[in-house]
Amino acid sequence: MDYMLTTLIVLVYLLVTLYLGYYGFRTTSNSEDYLVAGRKINPIIMALSYGAAFISTSAIVGFGGVAGLFGFSLLWLSALNILIGIMIAYAVIGKRVRRVGYRLKALTFPELLGKMYNSRFLQSFSGAIVFLFMPLYAGVVLIGAARFMEVSLSIDYNLALFILAIIIAIYVVYGGLIAVIYTDAFQGTIMLFSMMFLLFATYSMLGGVIEAHNLLTSYNDVAIKIFHESGKIVGHMGWTAFPTFGSPAWWVVVSTLILGVGIGVLAQPQLAVRLMTVASDKDLDRAVPVGSFFVFIMTGTAFIVGALSNAYFLKEFGKPSIAVAGGNVDKIIPVFINSIMPEWFVALFMVTLLAAAMSTLSSQFHTIGSALGRDVFQAGILRGKRDEKTISITRIAIAFGILFSIMLAYVLPIGVIARGTAIFFALCASSFLLVYIGGLYWNKASRQGAITSVIVGFVGSLLYLTFIKAKEATELGICKALFGVNTLASYPWTVVDPLVIALPTSTLVFVIVSLMTKEKVVKEIEVKT
Repeated sequence: MDYMLTTLIVLVYLLVTLYLGYYGFRTTSNSEDYLVAGRKINPIIMALSYGAAFISTSAIVGFGGVAGLFGFSLLWLSALNILIGIMIAYAVIGKRVRRVGYRLKALTFPELLGKMYNSRFLQSFSGAIVFLFMPLYAGVVLIGAARFMEVSLSIDYNLALFILAIIIAIYVVYGGLIAVIYTDAFQGTIMLFSMMFLLFATYSMLGGVIEAHNLLTSYNDVAIKIFHESGKIVGHMGWTAFPTFGSPAWWVVVSTLILGVGIGVLAQPQLAVRLMTVASDKDLDRAVPVGSFFVFIMTGTAFIVGALSNAYFLKEFGKPSIAVAGGNVDKIIPVFINSIMPEWFVALFMVTLLAAAMSTLSSQFHTIGSALGRDVFQAGILRGKRDEKTISITRIAIAFGILFSIMLAYVLPIGVIARGTAIFFALCASSFLLVYIGGLYWNKASRQGAITSVIVGFVGSLLYLTFIKAKEATELGICKALFGVNTLASYPWTVVDPLVIALPTSTLVFVIVSLMTKEKVVKEIEVKT
């Protein structure tokens, strides 16, 4: 790589990012500015920020690499992300969230839940979940960017992690959500153009769309021999075919990757807060086309390129992507880009991944900090009595969140990016989704039903990961230590995602307990636009 060119591109990018962080610092004067950007963000800026916070190195490197394993079947996740994560989130739920957030003066996602149900416990407990478990998601995002820097710059992985964390900490801790949103929008623009170029270049190199897809299809028999017949990924039918129904590969793709992330996006705290930053419902409608196009290009490109990397590597080297990447699925995209792209694009794409990581991480760290500072400390410990310390406590909490995420990035195993993301998305969906939707739309929802549902969804997900889901249970080792076996269940439950069990259970509990209790959500939350 041309290090002078790389240095110049990175410096320009960092200067703009730091300026936007400084701008956020100068324009932040109170808690509403710091936590929801004063509720006055332009809809296009919000859409780019939402998309950039949603699409991280986890999607590009992690899920792009997983597409190198499972192929085009992951495009169903892209479709679900657009349908649920953009269209339903903006045009339907977003409008209600904006009104409710404004009416109840909620500044964080846990605070929105707590105020809808008039429960400080719900707010503080939800905040504790976010503070303790979002670092897992942040950790895998850090890994994605650090892996690309490791491959592209030939530097130590640990050094790359350290550099990333320091840069992000500077503008998130001091700038608040205004800085986060504007830097996200800037970074999202870089990501959009880079991914469009990558998609065009990949298809051009393989002879066009039809030729590229035909070439990849011709290698399906190779995939079956490598994965299905060898027993490595039972049910794998090729990179342009869906896995066999009911097979281990099918359960992983459908329950964990498609449903876990596709549904879980609705209950992501850092994304829900974005919906409270615009001034009107019309702004959310205007954001739909921008957000849909952004997510389509970002996820679609990552999944298509990840799958097509097999066609290139098999044609040139006689080996699939996972073999060229040394068995680490998280290195498939970095190795592919470094193999086929000119030096200037490798440098630009490194900045793209930095942008993807920093946009998501800034939102995550801001959410982690606000969860501890406002939801746990102020609402839970101080019982909502004081507000002047919120920003300072939040900044300290962000610093702790950054340190925790870095620690996880150091110790998590290889190939964990997509899996870590799916775990956090499913945990949020199982814990929050029905309480969130029910509080917005169901007038029979009760405080007791909401609290019980969140606890059942959260605890149920953790128990399933610890004792049932084979991969996680084996790595944790708790089940083995207590019962002498890696998992307490047999197939297919050992490959089914916790979301499939925990979400219906928390839903049932929410409905039954709400109907059995007299105290309902009595706050009038409709607000005229």
